[in-house]
Amino acid sequence: MKILLVEDNQKLAENIKQGLVQESYSVDIIEDGIVAERRILMSVSDYDLVILDRMLPNKDGVSICKEWREKGIIIPVIMLTALDTVEDKVDGLEAGADDYLAKPFAFKELLARIHALLRRPQLIFPEMLTFGKLNLNTKSRVAYFKEKPLALTLKEFMVLEYLMRNPNKVINRDTLYSHAWDFADSSFSNTVDVHIKNLRRKINDNGKIIQTVRGVGYKMEDR
Repeated sequence: MKILLVEDNQKLAENIKQGLVQESYSVDIIEDGIVAERRILMSVSDYDLVILDRMLPNKDGVSICKEWREKGIIIPVIMLTALDTVEDKVDGLEAGADDYLAKPFAFKELLARIHALLRRPQLIFPEMLTFGKLNLNTKSRVAYFKEKPLALTLKEFMVLEYLMRNPNKVINRDTLYSHAWDFADSSFSNTVDVHIKNLRRKINDNGKIIQTVRGVGYKMEDR
């Protein structure tokens, strides 16, 4: 899964990112409030959860979260803050944050809260995804084809998960890349194609399950 971390303390942000990457999450960092607000408004489907600092340059986290909720964006949000009074927590929660964590905090607690939030909305984040004879367990991070487990890398799993979450939709290569890799990553331009090729080989797919839309990207279409 992919997380957007909005935090202007560079050292803290890098420490959080390092810990989350070790837990198999992909993490993007943004330090500016307005930039973070716009990224979610434009690319909400790229992220599974947002960790949002309350005090940010140009626009504060409470205002950002409130704006997202007013526009119908329901992505889970954990708000971080150095302000830990009851009133501060109430402000954050009433703005639409799903959880509130006061600084300083233990990384294990942040991780536990992330796990709890990603387990909660089953209608948005179902634990089991199914497409024909292909099944994917988002909790255990295991995929099966004809009930046999597939030996997938983390990136292959993330690409397949995104396609299965968006059946019957054409997903362009940039969207797949943005979901599975950090936007600052400098990989080769054919990275997505290579991972799709590997996925097809591992599920013995000749292009019928993961279909190529020439010049655009890929789709998984019910027939």
